Amino acid sequence: MIRSVVLGLDGSAESRAAAEWAAREAKRRFLPLRLVHVWEAVPEPMALAQFLGAETRQRSSELIQREVVEGLKQRHPGLDVSVDQLLGRPAEELTRAATDAELVVLGSRGMSGLGGFLVGSVGQAVVAHTEQPVVLVRAGEQATGGPVVLGLDTDHPDDTLLTFAFEAAARRVTPLRVVHAWSPPPYFAYGLPVDPELDAMLGKQDAATLAEVLRRWKEKYPAVQVVAESRAGSPAVHLTEASRGASLVVVGRRIRRSPLGAHIGSVTHAVLHHAAAPVAVVAHD
Repeated sequence: MIRSVVLGLDGSAESRAAAEWAAREAKRRFLPLRLVHVWEAVPEPMALAQFLGAETRQRSSELIQREVVEGLKQRHPGLDVSVDQLLGRPAEELTRAATDAELVVLGSRGMSGLGGFLVGSVGQAVVAHTEQPVVLVRAGEQATGGPVVLGLDTDHPDDTLLTFAFEAAARRVTPLRVVHAWSPPPYFAYGLPVDPELDAMLGKQDAATLAEVLRRWKEKYPAVQVVAESRAGSPAVHLTEASRGASLVVVGRRIRRSPLGAHIGSVTHAVLHHAAAPVAVVAHD
């Protein structure tokens, strides 16, 4: 199957904003855009009781799909757009549809005018179980020329995550802002006197480690301007601050194939709920 950008479409303002974002991204990647709408099955007695209502909702859904497709084709000439209507549980069907995708895009509600997302159960399940990158976009999200922001763990730098972030910056012709947070000494937590010299030494060591991790990537992507930031404190807080004015925030999710299920990770979970820009979650081993 041809690789594509897959969008979860439900007709909401969030999914319409995500459709616009996905269309721009598909054009950047020279890929088709596949809109996926999932109808969730209901028990037969309930289906019979609500038949007329369900039929009306289906016609309304088909109208919304046509409207979204026509609008995207008008605003993005030459973009290959298709629609798949699937029956089943939305999270499961979207995760299955993501198998052959290069990227999955979902809409997510904003938090009452504040920065961040309200990530629903479907979005969380798709992020946690999809091994392709997943991007969450809020309603009203606008294109921006801001930098791509990458949250990086220098102890376990992953090639998949770094490649995604560098290529995202290269496609947008925008700087890549790499943020790494290091843990301050124990006295920070216990209220003991601060040692400025120790803080400075630790900061220099961490900055040097970050620079070394990024060295070969800067050589591989010489056209990408890289701004490396080593900061003491919470990575989620620093990434949330960096998300303001960013065009995209990129974070990782470690793939855990265990019977206890998949996990998003505490930092990624916090960024998803508080970032002020679209967030890409990149799964990696």
